[in-house]
Amino acid sequence: MRQLRRDTASGRRTGRRGSPGLRLRIGFVVIAMVLSVFGARLVQLQGFDPHSYAAMAAAENLVDITLPAERGDILDRDGEPLADSVDGRMFLADPKLTSEQAPEIAKFLSNRLDIDYFATLTKLREDDSRFEYLARRVPATLAEDTLTEAREQGFDGLSVQRDPVRDYPAEDVASNLVGFLGTDEALAGFERTFDDYLSGTDGSASYEVGGVGGNRIPLGDSTRTEPVDGRDLRTTVDRDLQWFAQRTLRQAVQGANAESGVAIVMDSRTGEVLTVADDPTFDANYPSKAPKADRGSRALSDVYEPGSVQKVLTISALLDAGLVTPRTRLTVPNSYQSGDNAIHDWFEHDTMPWTLAGVVAQSSNIGTVLASNKFRDGQLYDYLTDFGLGTKTNVGVRGESTGVLPENGGWSPATEDRIDFGQSLSVNALQMTAAVNTIANGGVRVDPSLIQGSATTDEGTETGTDQTTEHRVVSEDAANGMMKMMERVVDPDTGTAAGAQVPGYRVAGKTGTAQRANPECGCYDGTFTVSFAGFAPAEDPRFTVYVAIQNPRNGGGGGSLAGPVFSKVMGFALQRYGVAPSTTKPSQLPVTWGRQR
Repeated sequence: MRQLRRDTASGRRTGRRGSPGLRLRIGFVVIAMVLSVFGARLVQLQGFDPHSYAAMAAAENLVDITLPAERGDILDRDGEPLADSVDGRMFLADPKLTSEQAPEIAKFLSNRLDIDYFATLTKLREDDSRFEYLARRVPATLAEDTLTEAREQGFDGLSVQRDPVRDYPAEDVASNLVGFLGTDEALAGFERTFDDYLSGTDGSASYEVGGVGGNRIPLGDSTRTEPVDGRDLRTTVDRDLQWFAQRTLRQAVQGANAESGVAIVMDSRTGEVLTVADDPTFDANYPSKAPKADRGSRALSDVYEPGSVQKVLTISALLDAGLVTPRTRLTVPNSYQSGDNAIHDWFEHDTMPWTLAGVVAQSSNIGTVLASNKFRDGQLYDYLTDFGLGTKTNVGVRGESTGVLPENGGWSPATEDRIDFGQSLSVNALQMTAAVNTIANGGVRVDPSLIQGSATTDEGTETGTDQTTEHRVVSEDAANGMMKMMERVVDPDTGTAAGAQVPGYRVAGKTGTAQRANPECGCYDGTFTVSFAGFAPAEDPRFTVYVAIQNPRNGGGGGSLAGPVFSKVMGFALQRYGVAPSTTKPSQLPVTWGRQR
């Protein structure tokens, strides 16, 4: 208690502020309270939930990274790469170490790696993170040089990890089939269709890093799951033949000032597709430099009326049904009335005494319609479906069209007349190749294939040579008769496509010129598709080649424009595979049966 005393000078009383013992007791009480708080906290951490708090502490310095799987290669039939993976790096950041210099680092990396400045800045400042991806699939040399320079400039918290880069060593060769990858996903072609098959399964790793330097703690917690690499996809494509076909096609398309073109080479016996050439095309290493329309395969996505190549199917069906022979006599006028419209041939002529072989050689629409009048209702439709028209080939190319084959029972006489010679129906180029190949294969249709063996698409469809089926469409005699008539097409004395001949080999082929339908007006707009389909050697076919060119502006037709492309591509294929030249003479079937009237 306070003691009072009187000041002798002033008479005032003064009090002592407290004894040392009191102050000491109060201090002990405060210290005891603080120690009690710490003790209670220690009991909580060590006694009630030690593991969760330890995990929280460790998590603050725990780094989780992805270990990328090696993506499978896409190969040609001989194992040459069309797409493969080369050494690359992912660029990483530890935001706890980069946040203070984030603007400077973001500017540096955006200039060196061509990445977005603002997105990078956000990642460099990310709270509660020890690991952020800044860039993926950076070429190894560029990544290592960039990291070295960053450290020289005093930028901390950056590192690189292995991250394979997709490369297309063949550049534009088969790029319309192969497709390409984006930054984090497959975007087109086989890359997208078979993404799961190719990509494999990424692994993962976790480890602790130190607080200040961000370095890995050697004896710290760590886990690792190894990646499972993807599988290689081997195609039926012949890389060298594909290159030659693309270059030959490009010359023709550019020379004719045409919109586009396709050239397909198929093994006549197995259905394996050695070439699907599209033009225009693109370099798969730089897809963004090409228009979107040029990045897919027009050979499978575009549909068009096939024109007179269709006559191969129509007349083969007539032969198989026993309704005609190559020597059947037809009197062909200059014009033929079909419904409300008149049908004409591609050239003016007097009434002609053509045999059926002559109708094929001269590509007469009227003669084909006159012969086809022998079909009973629905008979031609059944044959065309057997040839594969109106059905996808399912070779593993996304966006493939089915074509358009009008339903049976919906054909008016005028519609059937037009279908006889290749209008009022639509096909894609591979459909038409497989249909004509049926004649080359002795009347047996074999499914086309682009994958060797078997592979599963991301949609769950099995495709490839192991999955192909075959069925007979027309008899061997009918196919042989059709082949002999097609030989007259390339005869310079009787046919329309002397330019399709291949020196040293017998060639059977058929030209096509069709008006193109414009979907905007529902009418023919004055543009054309010109084409040529054929096989060689005619007496023992080894390859079937189909060429189609859209809207040539130089006036060229199937024989004069597509025929020479066929000749060059077929000649290259026959020589490349060592096919022996023909030793027999081509067909000499008569093309007329009497005097011209």
